[in-house]
Amino acid sequence: MFGKVITGGHFANRSNELAHLKANFTSGIHTILISPRRWGKSSLVRRAAGQIETENKSIRFCFLDLMNVRSESEFYRHFASAVLKAGSSKMEEWVDDARSFLGKFIPRLSFSPDDISNFSLSMDWEEVARNPDDILNLPETLAKEKKIRFVLCIDEFQNLAAFDDPVAFQSKLRSHWQLHQNVTFCLYGSKRHMLMDVFTKPAMPFYNFGDILFLQKIKTEDWIPFLTTKFEETGKILSPEQAKLIAETAGCHPYYVQQLAQQTWLRTHLICSEDIVFAAWDSLQDQLSLLFQNLTDSLSPTQLNFLKAVSDNQTQMTSKTVIDTYRLGTPGNVKKIKEALENREIIDLSGKTISFLDPLYEAWLKRDGLQPG
Repeated sequence: MFGKVITGGHFANRSNELAHLKANFTSGIHTILISPRRWGKSSLVRRAAGQIETENKSIRFCFLDLMNVRSESEFYRHFASAVLKAGSSKMEEWVDDARSFLGKFIPRLSFSPDDISNFSLSMDWEEVARNPDDILNLPETLAKEKKIRFVLCIDEFQNLAAFDDPVAFQSKLRSHWQLHQNVTFCLYGSKRHMLMDVFTKPAMPFYNFGDILFLQKIKTEDWIPFLTTKFEETGKILSPEQAKLIAETAGCHPYYVQQLAQQTWLRTHLICSEDIVFAAWDSLQDQLSLLFQNLTDSLSPTQLNFLKAVSDNQTQMTSKTVIDTYRLGTPGNVKKIKEALENREIIDLSGKTISFLDPLYEAWLKRDGLQPG
């Protein structure tokens, strides 16, 4: 399974990270979860939340995705709505809580006639802008009132950087949230460099806000029993060697391992083979070839040359030999290329290590003969 939040038996491993998250949530330790896109952050957080809610009814989880939130006013509206929904499962309580704790901000509440869980708040923005304290303190207020604890899970947290005066807004958030005694925050996102700026720079408001957890790829040895078992459950045979091949071919990237395994499973009548795995991998590259070609066409010649160097496992990008061989210009230009490709989420920079974020794109580039300009 891929392309959605993974649940149940489709969830692969992550036992150490799961235990880490659950310990933080139950102990009230704020957590910063960082990994590239499609590595399974949301699935991991949701699994931890599901297990804790089953074990402890006094802990409520609230989920907020900032992917399409572009302003401070939108944040307050989405934040208040998510907290109110998490505070109770009954529509009557949502209405009562909204009127009791946010009455001065909310001229009206609207509900979908077909789905009462789909409600929205219409706020008096001028009143909110003058004094947002009640909204930012809403989870703490509700937690005390209902004698519960909240865990607020906020995805794509780095999108706050797109707000007007983002540092001032982050300061406002921290000044309130650091005082909450009944609320634990899990803040996560997919742009490592932006989140690192937010949480590790001493000058930033959220410096040292919580425990930073860097999500790693699932190891090959953990994929092998998972993949062989899933094939076995449907009467098909995948050997440990072929499971290893699937994991390593997809670079142990959680999304692509699941997708390649699914395509391999579809092509396997009874017993899998290496040829089936490679045919499935080629097919995936073909499926996305138009997307990859459009992405490649949008890159400059020197950026393409840089990616060629990365695909050739070059590490000393500013050395004279690499610059001359791949026609990268100057050391200063190499730095600009790295920053541009990282901002576009094509490469990942971890210390001195440079890697492709998308192993399928890397394979497509190599297969289609990318050459230095």
